[in-house]
Amino acid sequence: MAATEGAGLGQPCWVSLLTADLKASQDFYAAVMGWTFRAGTLGEGFSVAISEGKPVAGLSDAASSLGVAVSWTSYFAVDDADMVASRVRERGGTVAVGPLAVGRGRVVLAADPMGAVFGFWEGENLPGWRIGSGSAPAWLELRTRDAFAAAMFYGEVFDWAMDRPGRCEVRYEDDAVTVRAGGRTVASLRGGAVEADPDPRIRPRWHVYFCVGDVEKAVEAALAEGGAVVSEPARSRVGREATLRDSEGGLFTVTEKTGR
Repeated sequence: MAATEGAGLGQPCWVSLLTADLKASQDFYAAVMGWTFRAGTLGEGFSVAISEGKPVAGLSDAASSLGVAVSWTSYFAVDDADMVASRVRERGGTVAVGPLAVGRGRVVLAADPMGAVFGFWEGENLPGWRIGSGSAPAWLELRTRDAFAAAMFYGEVFDWAMDRPGRCEVRYEDDAVTVRAGGRTVASLRGGAVEADPDPRIRPRWHVYFCVGDVEKAVEAALAEGGAVVSEPARSRVGREATLRDSEGGLFTVTEKTGR
């Protein structure tokens, strides 16, 4: 994985799927999203999804070795992984992995005080990837118990709303905290999640939205490839979308809207 040319400090810079079966995940997303794959630079067990010649996301078969559920993880760009890891701990979060040297950078996997898993990356840029641009994810959404408390946590960890060039702006819009950079929404934080809820959609988590040309066709392909429909296609506050579970259990949403 790598940070991105378009992502300033504190901004989303990559998404990656931790899976237990890399080949099965590649087959699923090739059929549903039309992605192709190339080998990553980190050896066997890693690959990069490609769409229209541009990188979309990373895939890794490390879920079993890390002892975690199959899931999509959102990463944020930082310039000092050690300092940010200290901020996470000081504010009640947990650092699970890292800072760990990976390729030409360093990566950390962490969880916020509500239990939502996220990552951050200190390293070189990957040109052509930016939230809501081209083939990259349309946007990210944190589903958490208290959106304002979460905004305070991430704002202090990633220096959101700091009066510095390139930093993210934080606003309250449409009953959510929105994080904007370069005039576009890159993430939103919404309350209502419950840590003990049996439904993983409702537990605190960072959720990834991918753009597709036709939501119904994506749903049909997901079912044919052994996935499941978690939320049927419907028009939401931002456009037509459906939430799916891939063949290995990873949750994500497909949407016909390219950005916010």
